Amino acid sequence: MKTVKDYIRTIVDFPHEGIMFRDVTTLFADPRGFRMAIDQMLHPFAGQEIDKVVGLEARGFILGGAIAHQLSTGFVPIRKKGKLPGPVISEEYQLEYGEAVVELHDDAISAGEKILVVDDLLATGGTAAAGIRLIERLGGEIVGCSFIIDLPALGGRKKLEAMGMGVETLCEFDGL
Repeated sequence: MKTVKDYIRTIVDFPHEGIMFRDVTTLFADPRGFRMAIDQMLHPFAGQEIDKVVGLEARGFILGGAIAHQLSTGFVPIRKKGKLPGPVISEEYQLEYGEAVVELHDDAISAGEKILVVDDLLATGGTAAAGIRLIERLGGEIVGCSFIIDLPALGGRKKLEAMGMGVETLCEFDGL
């Protein structure tokens, strides 16, 4: 029987030499694989109150929309700077080389709402940490973070756990 990890392909030296890119589009393209991933990402949160699912750009939108549908709850995107049309709050974070900014509509989350954060990959945790800070600035209470892939060597899980977050992942890959 196939696991979620079996549906993920690795592309060597993408986007540059030395990187082993973990491509989830092959998982998304397979109906059984995609359903398996969504069901497994939801499982740890069964029975918990969740008001909204927040997806991190960009593959987190695909996962977050499907998970929000399953939970019959709202979906909220956290986007790269300049992509949301209304008033936003912003958060800078560090990339390997430089900085980036993510944004959230300033009215997307109400104080006290229970939030599940989702994305495809947990690497350094920079994007997720920035998203968490945005949600918390609006008063959202994060019930957990769910990812398909963890790259433990890059320390993202430790970063999020140090922020007090519960982190769930479906599989791990060694290296970068």
